[in-house]
Amino acid sequence: MANTHPSQRLEKTLKPSQVWALALGCIVGWGCFVLPGDSFLPNSGPLATLIAFGVGALLLCFVAVVYSYMIEYCPVAGGEYAYAYIGYGPTAAFICGWALVLGYAVIICINISALGLLVRFLLPGVFDFGELYTIAGWKVYTGEVLLMCAATLFFGIMNYRGISIAGTLQVILAFALSVGILLLFFGSTSLETAQLSNLNPVFAEGRSPMTSILAIVAISPFLYVGFDTVPQVAEEFSFSPKKARNIMLAAIIWGGLLYAMVTFAVAIAIPYPEMLANMAALKAKGETAWATGVVCEMAYGKFGAVVLATAVLGAVCTGINGFYVATTRLLLSMARGGIIPQWFADIHPRFHSPYKSIVFTICIVLLTPWCGRAVVGWIVDMSAVGTAIAYLYTCLAGYRLTSSQPAEQRGSKPVICIIGAAVSIICILLLLTPGSPALIGAAPRWIMLAWITLGVIFYFTKRAEWSKIPEEEMRERVLGSRDLPVFFKKDAA
Repeated sequence: MANTHPSQRLEKTLKPSQVWALALGCIVGWGCFVLPGDSFLPNSGPLATLIAFGVGALLLCFVAVVYSYMIEYCPVAGGEYAYAYIGYGPTAAFICGWALVLGYAVIICINISALGLLVRFLLPGVFDFGELYTIAGWKVYTGEVLLMCAATLFFGIMNYRGISIAGTLQVILAFALSVGILLLFFGSTSLETAQLSNLNPVFAEGRSPMTSILAIVAISPFLYVGFDTVPQVAEEFSFSPKKARNIMLAAIIWGGLLYAMVTFAVAIAIPYPEMLANMAALKAKGETAWATGVVCEMAYGKFGAVVLATAVLGAVCTGINGFYVATTRLLLSMARGGIIPQWFADIHPRFHSPYKSIVFTICIVLLTPWCGRAVVGWIVDMSAVGTAIAYLYTCLAGYRLTSSQPAEQRGSKPVICIIGAAVSIICILLLLTPGSPALIGAAPRWIMLAWITLGVIFYFTKRAEWSKIPEEEMRERVLGSRDLPVFFKKDAA
């Protein structure tokens, strides 16, 4: 059966509000609540962090605009994978898809693992029974394993039963997330101890202001990863693809504001160096150290647990749900292109979901509870590289597309594509260049090298198969149409 048969295409049921909630929920995940005390404030300082959020959001808005060009041109599942194919052919599409798929799946894993940390803080002792072993300093308990497995299955089954249910839940969770963060922000800034002098030093000690800012700007592809889930579900829009631009921009801007509010709330409650010292002391004792949780308790007392649970559960669950959608749509598109087995492309006859891709993703994520949070964190550190590569391919493909348009139609579009590509290259260099303030750690670099090696092996194993697919048929599989122009030569692909 051809991939373009109606039974092999996804159902158009997603509303604009659901797509916006999908993007926002993926942008504002667990890191929004953990990184202020663990990374942002100690490594950059309050002012540098807030400036970096603004700069990162602005830069990623250029990339999002390029995405909107590509969504309007080709509204199919797969997003960056399809765009890389349009601009540069199947080899580029493979590289782009391979760079993204691990990052997407792992973000589900890190959000699942966050449930363990959340219950340790809110419900100490309830789930930490049946100690199994310790990995990189993280104790793995049977109770937490069962909790995380249950969450994995819940969201997996919900996605299995169709995007409409998942989309509705995403809107509810995104609302809860926003309300929870607003309560945290206003509660913290209303404390008697809250004063602007608590924000000193505004830049990290021992680092220049520019270095402090760049350390966070470099990970913008990771912080704002989520707006790029919009093209992954473009095939399921029940509205015009032209609306995608405003949806993505609104999600990035509001997501940046939410990041800023949480970080500001943590920094202003008491002198933040004192807060960080307290957290370090707790870690040294082997206790749970969570600056955001401490501030929430200071602001609301026992009720703070409810406020925090509302915000964090909203963030964690929207991240799990959203990246289930993104991961499975990417797998679906790659299978259509023949670079992974066709099995992944099957659509459920009743629920209209890529159910086999969902089952596969569930199986991968079910490994998370057994790995420990530290190990999953290593892989997440390299996800910014994968997303930046995907942004780069999309912007370069966008340049080829817009440059081919008549002058009166293209306007400044090619320039925006060049800016987006430059942003992506700068982020990649900052993440991988020795001596950079944003250089990823040794463990993530080794994991990235292993993933690249696996990709090279997989590429040469499968290439003989998909290279035999006629270009017109490949275009129909990936783009849904044989007539949609592409911008590469078959021999160069």
